[in-house]
Amino acid sequence: MYRPFERGTWAEVRRIGDVLRTETIGGLLLLVAAAAALVWANSPWAGAYYALSEVHLLGLTLAEWAADGLLAVFFFVAGLELKREFVAGDLRDPRRALLPVAAAVGGMVAPALVYVAINVAAPGGAPAGWAVPIATDIAFALAVLGVINTHLPASLRTFLLTLAVVDDLLAIVVIAIVFTGTLAWLPLLLAVLPLAGFAVLVRRGAPAWLLWPLALATWALVHASGIHATVAGVLLAFTVRTSTSERFEHRLRPLSAGVAVPVFAFFAAGVTVTGSALGVTGPITLGVATGLVLGKTIGVAGTTWLVVRLTRARLAEGLAWLDVIGLALLGGVGFTVSLLVAELAFGPGSPEDSAAKAGILGGSLIAAVLAAVVLRARNRHYRRLRETEETDADGDGVPDVYQ
Repeated sequence: MYRPFERGTWAEVRRIGDVLRTETIGGLLLLVAAAAALVWANSPWAGAYYALSEVHLLGLTLAEWAADGLLAVFFFVAGLELKREFVAGDLRDPRRALLPVAAAVGGMVAPALVYVAINVAAPGGAPAGWAVPIATDIAFALAVLGVINTHLPASLRTFLLTLAVVDDLLAIVVIAIVFTGTLAWLPLLLAVLPLAGFAVLVRRGAPAWLLWPLALATWALVHASGIHATVAGVLLAFTVRTSTSERFEHRLRPLSAGVAVPVFAFFAAGVTVTGSALGVTGPITLGVATGLVLGKTIGVAGTTWLVVRLTRARLAEGLAWLDVIGLALLGGVGFTVSLLVAELAFGPGSPEDSAAKAGILGGSLIAAVLAAVVLRARNRHYRRLRETEETDADGDGVPDVYQ
């Protein structure tokens, strides 16, 4: 019998802890960047904010560089994380992989259905935005965990991280398929050449000065093909051997969490919340917010319940379904990828884009508050449990529970 959320290996727990610390700091920076953008965009100097976003550099605006360029770094790191989890991590066991993958899929389908149900027949509805609420923001969600100082078991934190990575990458698949307009085949085929060169050299341990030009060439050609350039980051990540992925993660995760995501958030989160054009009570805003809060909770928790109900899986001893609901609510903290999808679905700066972003901000805030309430209610229980688990009677640096 397999028990979801069981304790993983000590090596994996330590690695996940390091990842969470970096992503939590990045999430706090993301919050600061988003808040700064909101304040500036709603100040008397809002014109300067939008003018800065539209500054052109090498054929793209600064906002486009943030979305197409910096987010490629974010998805490169996410791709490394996902590959490592499934090849060398605890999720190489298909039984462990089933639950977070299934929960991620359920956590994407349900919000999309909720959004469409609200928008399909409503005046002013826009069903084309169904993909906006499907993703979970890794940095934002982990920042919430850091702020509320929860003592959740490492297995639950690992589940949240894996869930977020999987549904972010599934969202990228949606972006590549749904939001690719006219596909230019020549650049796409040419992108195979630097991608293959990168794969060969990275596996031979080539220095960074040889790898970066190939990575940039791959990114540029994918961008020129009409496919969103962040897909290049995932493709490049999948060519890296798992034995060397930790070195790349160690170097690039701080850049991703501390620079790439906050800068993107700064340019994407500047929504004007005053005036009647926004339509914050309209079906787009309502659909996105409800999809994130209600859809994510139903999708993640409901799918987890179905897996336990229909298979031999059972929750690990000591865990309650309230823990799963708390994580499912936290999965509704969508930000980075949701903001990106909103721009792709409606066009940057359009009224529909602004309405969707208002739903993203509002829904993420509501989901974060509700998750904090639920998880804080479990905080004291897990604090007492964790104090017992971390006992190291023999002083070898490894908690006795892992021996």
